[in-house]
Amino acid sequence: MFDPTAFENMKVVMDGGFYDRDLSGEIRIIDRNDFLNSAKMSRRYEVAFTENVEGQKDISCTFIMEAGLENLAAELLPEAKSEKLAGCQVFVKFTIKQKNDSQLFQETREILRDIWGRERIIKQVVKFNPEDISNLIEAESVVHFNRLIYEEQIDDLSDMIAYMIASLQALKNIRHS
Repeated sequence: MFDPTAFENMKVVMDGGFYDRDLSGEIRIIDRNDFLNSAKMSRRYEVAFTENVEGQKDISCTFIMEAGLENLAAELLPEAKSEKLAGCQVFVKFTIKQKNDSQLFQETREILRDIWGRERIIKQVVKFNPEDISNLIEAESVVHFNRLIYEEQIDDLSDMIAYMIASLQALKNIRHS
């Protein structure tokens, strides 16, 4: 048996937090991925969910956690004196089907800054089908934390689920369609 890495420990805690809320009916998990890239020795864990409201499919949240080879090596080889790399990158992505309206992007950015803090970087990307005459797009807003999250912060990481749910609730109040 091997000693689980920080990535696995954090993944198990987050999985438990998401599935507890899914079982209680607070959210509905719509996708889960656990990737291992053997060429780059990296890991990526994703859980996507919506509020557990009938017909609520236009807004979803995806929690993303990544660890690369340098993160694993820093943890497994403490003699390298690189403990500051023994963590994971965390991102929170909100996907919204909405009209192509620049005001909606500004409102989304402000809501996410209010909830997640002004020091966070919010990157927005738009996907659309140029042949679709409905003028609906898929807007992705990603909250970047710009630092590694360490195993010692596992309780803070688990508390983030409440912020994700609050963000979903606030974003659905913007007129998106």
